[in-house]
Amino acid sequence: MELLRKWLGHPEDIYNLLRFKMGGYRAVMPRVDPDSLGCGLRTCYRYLNQTSRSFAAVIQALDGELRHAVCIFYLVLRALDTVEDDMSIPLDVKVPMLQEFHSYLYQPEWKYMESKEKDRQVLEDFPTISMEFRNLSKVYQDVISDICHKMGVGMAEFLEKKVDSQHEWDKYCHYVAGLVGIGLSRLFSASELEDSIVGQDTELANSMGLFLQKTNIIRDYLEDQMEGREFWPREVWSRYAQKLSDLAKPENIEMAVQCLNELITNALHHVPDVLTYLSRLKNQSVFNFCAIPQVMAIATLAACYNNKQVFRGVVKIRKGQAVTLMMDATNIQAVKAIMYQYVEEIYQKIPSTDPSSNKTQQVIASIRAMSLPGSSMASRHHYSPIYLSCAMLLAALSWQYLSTLSKATEEYVQAGEN
Repeated sequence: MELLRKWLGHPEDIYNLLRFKMGGYRAVMPRVDPDSLGCGLRTCYRYLNQTSRSFAAVIQALDGELRHAVCIFYLVLRALDTVEDDMSIPLDVKVPMLQEFHSYLYQPEWKYMESKEKDRQVLEDFPTISMEFRNLSKVYQDVISDICHKMGVGMAEFLEKKVDSQHEWDKYCHYVAGLVGIGLSRLFSASELEDSIVGQDTELANSMGLFLQKTNIIRDYLEDQMEGREFWPREVWSRYAQKLSDLAKPENIEMAVQCLNELITNALHHVPDVLTYLSRLKNQSVFNFCAIPQVMAIATLAACYNNKQVFRGVVKIRKGQAVTLMMDATNIQAVKAIMYQYVEEIYQKIPSTDPSSNKTQQVIASIRAMSLPGSSMASRHHYSPIYLSCAMLLAALSWQYLSTLSKATEEYVQAGEN
């Protein structure tokens, strides 16, 4: 009943979950017909669905040949990431593998059969992935190979060193996510679905990746601690604790939240670049592909800001909230309205005693200036009272159905996965 009361407090979530399940998802995430693909591509899309349900959904919504290029790009980087994550591979083997991984794309027989990771199939059947890579147009091959090379070198650099300064935090996030944003942007331009400036402006593309990666790192503090990983920059957390793990201790919760707020403020500095980048996109499928993760990220940061729960468990946005964001974030004015809404939510939670309060207010002011709401803010919640009442009544009468529906749509709304 508590969960039901929580849903009834957000009737637009219920309405959109129903609208999404009853066909609305096709507008933002149409599926690829497997019968239209060759054997190798069918296998690649199967691996895509197995390794990332959420990315699989948005990738398959892309138009034309760009869809296949991004699918292969994702699988190549997933294979590279699997090597990095596999702690069973000795460093003297792993480092050269990461640095030379891009060359395996042109070695038809190369595969790795000794991984212990859950996604090891992308390494064991790498010949299928590399074959489909070589079937792509050369312009796509060049982008994927170049990004794979740079990412592998960057991953090798950070294998044995921790993230100390904020500069190194940006550098690490660049290697694992900013390069993805740059690579995707170059693929968008190569497909001619977007103008050349999208692929050429690497600073904006990098910010797209950094905003998502920093959000994941901030949100996943406790999970990373439990698995022995540390990605919060020492330069920041050392002002609040002797060890990063100390932030999880109940007696340190006030200092922990202050550290959290400072890192969220750092991440918010990428939002103006995100808005500028999205404003340049022309193709609807590319816009949806790029915008959906970004609005999920701002909603996640708003949920995490000044929230002690980050140090006690997992902070997630509601499934209905995620669906609402997915269905709304289809044009730049709507995205600006969403960004405005969530930075206002953060602004209302800024503690007057927080050491970062002035910086947080300043960055929010810059985001406000770029996303002042017009009619689009009102249009995001245009549902009439009778529709909302019907949705609430339906939820009350069919709670079991809605619970089942929620599970069925989970693959589309796993915010921030990977």
